[in-house]
Amino acid sequence: MSFDTPKALSDIAIQRLAERVETAQRYATPIHKLTEDYPDLTVAEGYRVQTALRRSLEGRGQRVIGWKAGLTSKPKMAQMGVSTPAIGFLTDAMERPANSAISVSDLIHPRVEAEIAFVTKTELSGKVTAADVMAATDYVQPALEVIDSRFSGFKFDLESVIADNSSSARYVPGGRMIRPDALDLRTVGVVMEHNGQIAQIGAGAEVLGHPAEAIAMLVGVLDDIGETLPAGSFVMAGAITAAIPVKAGDTITARFYEMGSITVTFTD
Repeated sequence: MSFDTPKALSDIAIQRLAERVETAQRYATPIHKLTEDYPDLTVAEGYRVQTALRRSLEGRGQRVIGWKAGLTSKPKMAQMGVSTPAIGFLTDAMERPANSAISVSDLIHPRVEAEIAFVTKTELSGKVTAADVMAATDYVQPALEVIDSRFSGFKFDLESVIADNSSSARYVPGGRMIRPDALDLRTVGVVMEHNGQIAQIGAGAEVLGHPAEAIAMLVGVLDDIGETLPAGSFVMAGAITAAIPVKAGDTITARFYEMGSITVTFTD
């Protein structure tokens, strides 16, 4: 994907869209998808909005600690008509510890996904391979992501989702920190329990055949928007299982084969 296209939207329009998204996130107030007002919004402009949002949050004192990939299953990518994942940034304010209670009062459509996270030891930039990603990884560990679409009626499109930071809301690292070559990430099985009942089952191969492939694609998208992946980044490779909707009173436990488990509860 190349974003070397003329800017159709002015910087002022991009900034206003970023403010609209940030207000929706901060006050848990649904908005209609951005393409209803800007039907010609492109993926490249979606990333311009996302970047403006990131700069605003950094200006408010949040620190970007990493990134996440979305649309990392091939059927979902085909459905959305894209060949690369959507990506989003992660800040320290989004992190929640394992075994904690996460409030849903400041979320709109909270859903939980099980993922494998990579923590890098060297910078990654440009177009890289899964082998490059594995070589640059210090360790991998389980993670849960709480995604939250801010759009009314749970209606969205790719451009609006990207502008909304790919639905990023909360993330929960946990389990064991393991060297990336200590087990075959393709065969890591995951069982998601919702209030004690098995709700989803999957394996690492659900993520583009190997989770490192998703990280390589993410680095490529970063390159397209003029960014790199710094050493020490926390990066989530995308959902192994389908997302589970949650509400106050729910408990989610994700069990990762040979990597431990993560439990979170949800409150008002």
